[in-house]
Amino acid sequence: MSRRSPRSARGFTLIELLIAIALLGLMALMSWRGIDGMVRAQQQTKARGDALLTLQAALGQWGADLDALLALPNTTPIDWDGQALRITRRSSAGGDAGALVVAWSQREVAGTTQWLRWQSAPVTTRGDWQRAWDQATVWARSAGDAERKGEVVLVPLMDWQIFYFRGNAWSNPLSSSGTPTAQNVGQASPAAKAQALVPEGIRLQLDLGPNEALAGRLTRDWVNPLNGGGKS
Repeated sequence: MSRRSPRSARGFTLIELLIAIALLGLMALMSWRGIDGMVRAQQQTKARGDALLTLQAALGQWGADLDALLALPNTTPIDWDGQALRITRRSSAGGDAGALVVAWSQREVAGTTQWLRWQSAPVTTRGDWQRAWDQATVWARSAGDAERKGEVVLVPLMDWQIFYFRGNAWSNPLSSSGTPTAQNVGQASPAAKAQALVPEGIRLQLDLGPNEALAGRLTRDWVNPLNGGGKS
C-alpha cells in the first residue's frame, strides 16, 4: 500500500483561508455597492419623474388660469404686488357658475419654500368678488386655517418673478412702464378700463431649488389670447 506524501495531504493554511475570506468579502462589497447604486439611480429617476409631472401640472394650471382671465367692469382682472399674483377668472364649470378669484404665491411649508395656488369659492356679485379678492391678499401674506383651505402646494421654489409685456417691451409690473397710462384708460368705460389692466403678455420666471429633483431657472411666457389669435 502506497503512503500519501506529507505535501499532498496538506490542507489550506490559515493565511490562505484569510485571503480567501477577504476576497469573498470584497466581491460581496462590490456587488452590494453595484446593487445599491442601481437602487439609488432608480429612486432618483422616479423622484425626478414625479417632480416633472407635478411641475407640468402646475404650469398647465397656470396657463389655464391666465387663459380664463375675466375683465369685469369695476373689478381688477389681474394684480401683482411683488409677493402674490391675483387673478379674476371664469369658472371652469361654465354657465352661470360665476367667476373665481385665484392667487399664486410663495411661502414656507413644513420647512421648505413652496409655490402655492389658492382659489376662492365662485363669486356672483361684486361684493362677493371684493371679499374673495381681499381674502387672497390675506392668504398670501399671513394665511390662517380658513385661507389655507383653498390652497394647493405645488413645487419647491427658491424664488419667482413676474414680468408684463407692454409697449413692445418686458417690464416689472410694479414699475410705471408695467401699468397702463391715464391717457389710455381715463375716459374709457369701466369694462374697457378693466380690460386695459390685462397686459399683452406675462412672463413667469421660476428659480427651482438646487437640492430638489429639478433645479435651475424656468421661464414661461403667456400671450394674451386677444392679441394672439385666440391662443396663448
